[in-house]
Amino acid sequence: MGGSVMNIAETLKRYRAAIIAAVALFAFMALFPGYAPKAGASLLEQARTMLLVVPPIFLLLGLMDVWVPRETLMKFMGPGSGLKGPVIAFAVGSAAAGPLYGAFPVAAILMKKGASFSNILIFIGAWSTTKIPMLLFEMKALGFRFALARLAIDIPGIILIALALKAVVPKTEIARLYAAAAAMDLKPGMPPNKP
Repeated sequence: MGGSVMNIAETLKRYRAAIIAAVALFAFMALFPGYAPKAGASLLEQARTMLLVVPPIFLLLGLMDVWVPRETLMKFMGPGSGLKGPVIAFAVGSAAAGPLYGAFPVAAILMKKGASFSNILIFIGAWSTTKIPMLLFEMKALGFRFALARLAIDIPGIILIALALKAVVPKTEIARLYAAAAAMDLKPGMPPNKP
């Protein structure tokens, strides 16, 4: 009995942000019933989008986890990868499709496989700002000059932000993130992966 209460408490603590958001949504809908249909439709649209995007991302993550050896990823994106690490991080992030929340599970797999912290930050920055589909849309909608000017600003900006974050984030926090990524695929009764 005591164990199940602890499990419930841990589950509530783990998902407190989602629970708070759900309570806030229902409170909003109760206080402003005129907006309830619009809020409900928006919620359903977001849920549908997530159901279309998240399963393929996790399928690709599973394949990447199994097919890409740690040594290979460390060679190309690890701390000793040189210039090719950031270039690959940019290329993979820019080629991605899907919303930004899809980048974080991929970043966790990259951490688990030994990619350097700065390359992971570059990957997330590229996913969020230099995606090829977004660049093509900008060229068509806003003009070639605008799209290239934004890209010319974004690339050095991503590198500067990655270097600044690497400098200010404590090494203990980086180690904690890598440990969490290494233990990500825990199954009951199985030991965590060794970093």
